[in-house]
Amino acid sequence: MGKSWEQLEELQPTVLKMLKNSLVKNRVAHAYLLEGIRGTGKREIALLLTKSLFCEAIIDQYRPCEECNNCRRINHGNHPDVHIVEPEGLSIKVDQIRNLQVEFSKKGLESLKKVYLLVHADKMSVSASNSLLKFLEEPNPGTVAFLLTEQPQKILPTILSRCQILTFHPLSPQVMIKQLVENGVEPQKAPLLSQLTNSLDEAQNLNVDEWFAQAQKIVVKLYEVLKKNPLEAMVTLQADWFSHFKEKEQIHRGLDLLLLIFKDLLYIQLDRQEQIVFREESERLRQFALHTSGRRISDQMSAILDAKRKLERNMNPQLMMEQLVLKLQEGSSFV
Repeated sequence: MGKSWEQLEELQPTVLKMLKNSLVKNRVAHAYLLEGIRGTGKREIALLLTKSLFCEAIIDQYRPCEECNNCRRINHGNHPDVHIVEPEGLSIKVDQIRNLQVEFSKKGLESLKKVYLLVHADKMSVSASNSLLKFLEEPNPGTVAFLLTEQPQKILPTILSRCQILTFHPLSPQVMIKQLVENGVEPQKAPLLSQLTNSLDEAQNLNVDEWFAQAQKIVVKLYEVLKKNPLEAMVTLQADWFSHFKEKEQIHRGLDLLLLIFKDLLYIQLDRQEQIVFREESERLRQFALHTSGRRISDQMSAILDAKRKLERNMNPQLMMEQLVLKLQEGSSFV
């Protein structure tokens, strides 16, 4: 079973308020574009509205009952009048859209309604986009389309103009933490995960990922040796960092973790203890925070952000990390 209306309303209150009004006033659009970053609930909310349209025992004119035959089949992905189209390989092909048009030219198997979801709609080929445009220009009665995307700028303006656009905002860290704890993540670990991703699924996967658990230990160790001498820091890079953080995405993750350590130090100095995310290291971080300045921490955070930019520009990762370590150690007592 998917999340309830109330659960999704907590994640995207503005979107759910608009959809509630549309259902109550019987003004559901024939096409919606759901745009927002990954993990903000686009697919779940598209399916929630779909259940509201098909529900046999609708509650208060907008909430699906979640128990009738239609709600159950939509939850299980086997309702005959609900079609989900996803990229085949790297794109959504024109044949997929044409097959959809053929399917929708037929009368609904069980009602006059038909719904389709285009997942990653920005990945439609040019010919698929043009084919969809014709479909949107002359919608069949009772047909509702949901186009889901993280990159609306890649969709034809003529398609955008025919859709009601619903913008999904990133989840607040507080909402993320609450959702993670409700899904079994330890309260001590949830704040860190909430800072690294806006996707509940990705956060839960990271929570049980052995690579990620080891990554945290290596990053904390690197921070600790930064306070010693340049040679020991370089040895840690060679022995631990380079063997663990290999791909660009992994290196970015490591730098994000390192940045969060320095943010925690700043929060400690500003007496905002509730915002610390490395909860399990909080006592040691408090000791470290006593021996540095806010200006120094700010400079170090800037150096990490600069390293991330260099990584994006394809600078050699090993050279980038060596330069970063030396930069982070500038101004320390041993230099």
